[in-house]
Amino acid sequence: MPRLLPWLASLSCLLAPVLVQAVDDYTLGPDSVKRGEGVPTGRVESFQFSDSKVFPDTSRDGWVYIPAQYDPAKPAALMVFQDGHAYVDEKGQQRVPIVFDNLIARGEMPVTVGVFINPGHRGTNAPAATGWGNRSNRSFEYDSLGDAYARFLTTELLPFVTNRYQLNLSSNPQQRAIAGMSSGGICAWTVAWERPQEFGKVLSQIGSFVNIRGGDVIPGQIRKTERKPIRVFLQDGSNDLNNLHGNWPLANQQMASALAFAGYDFQFVLGDGAHNGKHGGAILPDSLRWLWRPELASLPQPQTKDNLRGDEALSKVLPGGGQPGDWQLVGEGYQFTDAAGSDADGNFYFADLPKGAVYRVGLGDTKANLWLENGPKISGLKFGPDGKIYAATQGDGKDKRIVVIDPATKQIETVATDVQPNDLAVSRSGWIYFTDTGAGQVVAVPTSARNLSRPHPVAGGIKSPNGITLSPEQRQLWVSEYGGTNVWNFLILDDGTLRGGERLATLRVPVGRADSGGDGSTTDRDGRVYVTSHAGIQVIDSGGRLGGVITKPQDKGVVSCAFGGPDGAWLYVCNTDKVYRRKTLTGR
Repeated sequence: MPRLLPWLASLSCLLAPVLVQAVDDYTLGPDSVKRGEGVPTGRVESFQFSDSKVFPDTSRDGWVYIPAQYDPAKPAALMVFQDGHAYVDEKGQQRVPIVFDNLIARGEMPVTVGVFINPGHRGTNAPAATGWGNRSNRSFEYDSLGDAYARFLTTELLPFVTNRYQLNLSSNPQQRAIAGMSSGGICAWTVAWERPQEFGKVLSQIGSFVNIRGGDVIPGQIRKTERKPIRVFLQDGSNDLNNLHGNWPLANQQMASALAFAGYDFQFVLGDGAHNGKHGGAILPDSLRWLWRPELASLPQPQTKDNLRGDEALSKVLPGGGQPGDWQLVGEGYQFTDAAGSDADGNFYFADLPKGAVYRVGLGDTKANLWLENGPKISGLKFGPDGKIYAATQGDGKDKRIVVIDPATKQIETVATDVQPNDLAVSRSGWIYFTDTGAGQVVAVPTSARNLSRPHPVAGGIKSPNGITLSPEQRQLWVSEYGGTNVWNFLILDDGTLRGGERLATLRVPVGRADSGGDGSTTDRDGRVYVTSHAGIQVIDSGGRLGGVITKPQDKGVVSCAFGGPDGAWLYVCNTDKVYRRKTLTGR
């Protein structure tokens, strides 16, 4: 597997005597057995927590480790361990307090507060705090995908621990790690995946990346999602489980392969152990040294050599595989941004819809400037072949129109009335196609029309259509479903009518949601379709296959996107109250 042999070589001092022993016969090294001479001992305090709103009616035991070197005047690093009883026990397989004391004393990891938390138990007859008792909520909390457990940690448990012990913890995600074994391992990954702004390091031992509750999809998600700023250490054994849920060794190898493909900073150690903490505990000191080592000057390049011709991986779109931090702020302080669009030169425009204002980012600008005020409330904006702006407007009945704006004079004329437009696309052949979300229709009107009442629909039966965009050759029309999960593809005939509507693409839907939130759309010069959604900006190839999801600049709704700037290579997005852009390898 990727990086397996180099990592084993670097651990030769620790593992050489182990590898010649019997299968799964791992022993703890000196950093785990006892504290070194003169090493101060951190203190461990126990607590109980039973006030969760995320997981109501649960109670759980926990412990906090506070190193002897902790200074309340300085923010300490943080590491959270699931199945905390197995990690905090100084006579168990992991013995984290001893390992922490030794590594912190030698400066091999930062001054780090450890939080050890057991899964919740519902009802009576709760097991003892120590040991692998049957804690009834464990699988639901640990194996489920989505952000529930991340919310539990960040909004409930950690504030409780911080306040109770008056801790000063770093908010830097690179100073915050999370760990677990088995289902706790997939849980640790899911928390960082959902909250990379909270946790930047993951330690997974014998992680259950199998189909207990859908976790087998994670490697595929990693390959088709913009790389997140997470450092990952994976450990597993070749004699791990193989049961109705899946094959643990194969699943961890799939994880390692996906992380390598996407260009993550990761290590994977595959031993010959079974489903227990022996191997993970034996290499825990070295796992932590690697996890807490200095940040890399540059991340590994994504692996693209095996992409088949036509595969549209994000590495074809984002330089170096991308990082969420590559977004640049263009403007902020708006009520609600929408209607992203660019002219033929690459000047970018967008609307602050409630204010009836339009802003412009010129070719040489990095910030937005007010271009039109006291105008219509615009929800969709595109330039036509005549260089004029065509827009879908909102408001009461008389203000819901399709309008055309002359950029030179800013004079506004009405193209169509008695319509319910959301977003629109304008073809070089002189047709405006707009989505009527409530009616589930696409409506067409010629750009030459003025005050045309109730133009006719050209397609219907779409579940809450929203974003709409044309293919580069303008023979196909793509329409995203806001209330559904599909992106439709229509063929455009010479007379402007549509035919052959197909649900050609399926958008990724976040866990816990019934719809994708497919919103504003645009197309690049190579025919890829970009759809803003709940999950981020989803990139679809011309055949309808999902190539990847670009991370939203901020955790708010992203509703519209367009290419602009020099060479059309900047991807602009309207992200609720802000507008961002980032450089791409493609363009219009």
